[in-house]
Amino acid sequence: MVLLKGLGRKYCHSADTVTVIDFTDGLKPASPDGATTIGTERTRSDIPVNALSEHLLTREYIERQKRILSFLEKDDLFNKKTQYSLSRPDRYRLGLARAKRAKQFAVKHGWDEDVYKMAEYLIDDVSPLHLHLHMFMNTIREQASDEQRAYWLPKIESWEVIGAYAQTELGHGSNTKEFIMHSPTLTASKWWNGTLGRTANHAVVMAQLKIPDRSNGKLRSFGLHPFIMQVRDFVTHQPPKTIIVGDIGPKMGYASMDNAYMLFDNHRIPHSAMLSRFSRLDLETNEYVKPPHQYVVYGSLTAGRVNIILQARIVLARAVTVAVRYVSIRRQFVNRDTPEAKLETAVLDYPTVQIRVLPLLATSFALHYTGKAMKQLFDRVRSSIEQSGDFAELADLHSTSLGLKSLCTTYATDGIETCRRAMGGHGFSAASGLVRLRNDYGSRPTVEGDNWMITQQVAQYLLKKMKTLEVGSGTASTTIDITLQRFLQASNKTPHFPVLDYDEAILAAFEWRSSYLVSKAYQAREVRGEAHTSLLVQFYRLSNAYSQSILVNNFHAIFTNTAGVSDKPPQGATEVLHDLFRLYALYTIEAEAKEFLQSGALSMDVLELLPGAIQSLMDRIRPHAVRLVDSWGIPDFLLDSALGRYDGKVYEDLFDRAHRQNPLNDHTFNNKWWSDEIELGSGDAGKILAKL
Repeated sequence: MVLLKGLGRKYCHSADTVTVIDFTDGLKPASPDGATTIGTERTRSDIPVNALSEHLLTREYIERQKRILSFLEKDDLFNKKTQYSLSRPDRYRLGLARAKRAKQFAVKHGWDEDVYKMAEYLIDDVSPLHLHLHMFMNTIREQASDEQRAYWLPKIESWEVIGAYAQTELGHGSNTKEFIMHSPTLTASKWWNGTLGRTANHAVVMAQLKIPDRSNGKLRSFGLHPFIMQVRDFVTHQPPKTIIVGDIGPKMGYASMDNAYMLFDNHRIPHSAMLSRFSRLDLETNEYVKPPHQYVVYGSLTAGRVNIILQARIVLARAVTVAVRYVSIRRQFVNRDTPEAKLETAVLDYPTVQIRVLPLLATSFALHYTGKAMKQLFDRVRSSIEQSGDFAELADLHSTSLGLKSLCTTYATDGIETCRRAMGGHGFSAASGLVRLRNDYGSRPTVEGDNWMITQQVAQYLLKKMKTLEVGSGTASTTIDITLQRFLQASNKTPHFPVLDYDEAILAAFEWRSSYLVSKAYQAREVRGEAHTSLLVQFYRLSNAYSQSILVNNFHAIFTNTAGVSDKPPQGATEVLHDLFRLYALYTIEAEAKEFLQSGALSMDVLELLPGAIQSLMDRIRPHAVRLVDSWGIPDFLLDSALGRYDGKVYEDLFDRAHRQNPLNDHTFNNKWWSDEIELGSGDAGKILAKL
């Protein structure tokens, strides 16, 4: 028997076996270890974590999550240990295999769509089938006629038809029985369409509808319309010769998603391909029936944005959970004012860390209550349209979803990176759990409308509201109407709201600042006639101000008498949630101080007191931080983070991932520059061991 050294281990080598003798197996972290520290942190707070979790997520959600975890944790296909080391093609293969396995579970155990989506969320791999379940299926439900629904939905829900969502440049009718899809230039190709690159066999294509004018034969454009069409054969899974489609290649994240390019060469589709719930082309007369409202064409995009707003809260909560747990455990430097202290200071006790992490903790709760309110608004509007053809709230839903999508995804995207940096050097490691989260979520400020561009529509909606009130052609019926009217009728244009004293003053300050920016943009555009392009930055800031006002109002609503039973926080959590509300609001006011000052909503005296008020709130929230992130109920399986583990065993997990789970450490390499051999022994295990 021979003892060999290599790869940081000792090997006991005989003729038949190699037994690893690893002295690190017995090593422990220095005292106090992470498990002890995180346990102590939890004793500092009396927040009822379970009750707060049910308030945020509902008992049904929590039980569903627990049930689905029991399936996923037992299946090796969902093990995440080596996925960071896979090539791009293998990441797609793994993502598709996981999506199919989840569907197999769904069929076997009778999961409904909501349960499958929970599984998709917990698997936490950007599923190649994600767009099928969301944009494609939602579009058919929203845009198809009853007859089309009856034909398509059974095929879609059974996954016989796998669909994607795409937009192209041209779709015109040569006669009333078919349309022609055509990409006239290379730059008319569609790009970034998820699920379409290698997976889908169908797609909903948003195309410009052009119809020949009977009087002169020239094509007349009627705007974007949705068409459903087959893009690959059911048996061979190959596209027809008139369609070119494929995966666009590696990206910043989304390794398992087959984002696509697609072009058409005079591809013909039947008349029935046009989704005709709200608009149609008469088969007999060739007459076009336009939709009752311009926004209904984008119903699926609106639904997608509402889901993105809901997702932003849990994504940010996930990043904050990792950061709060780790910086509570991580210690660095003895307090200069108490040099006799035996323990170094917990990193979360430093104000320079608190100011980066705790406002984001508050923001995750602010996003939650607005995401919930947006889901209720969307369901109400959709029900009104379906049941009575009432489109009264559709414009408000459309513009609000645009503004909140922009603000909320910016919060979440920037927040992930802020949390990652706040954790210091270990935040750079994939073991933090935030590197892939940042890369995958990094698409959100761009998809479903670029965050800077879509705010133009929000501003236009608000300017139209202001114009109606200015010329006296309408009455104040919606919340924004009333807010703008209150601003216009106010005699005191510098109210200087006492935001440090009253919650109502905070709400009033946000509404005043938003109204001021609407009025300022209205004067520039409508009165002075300044160019639209020159006002784009102003429009972006206006949209953010309007959306931030919505966030503070929805957050504060849980403390009022008008809140429903399910909206009221549990006893024992109300006070700290109120502190979180004030922290989000005051931190935002300080960050946007210029606008609050210019609008007259805030005085310089109050502004100078804000840093102290914010620090005081952070001091109050600090003891509750760990239990607050616990209340989001995000399991370790989903976090996939050595730093954010619930049990606090940070350094044990970090070392295990580096030393035992890292496949690179299973190979020995030839570092001699004069040799062309890369891996020592060319993969022969016997030669490798012989040279150790």
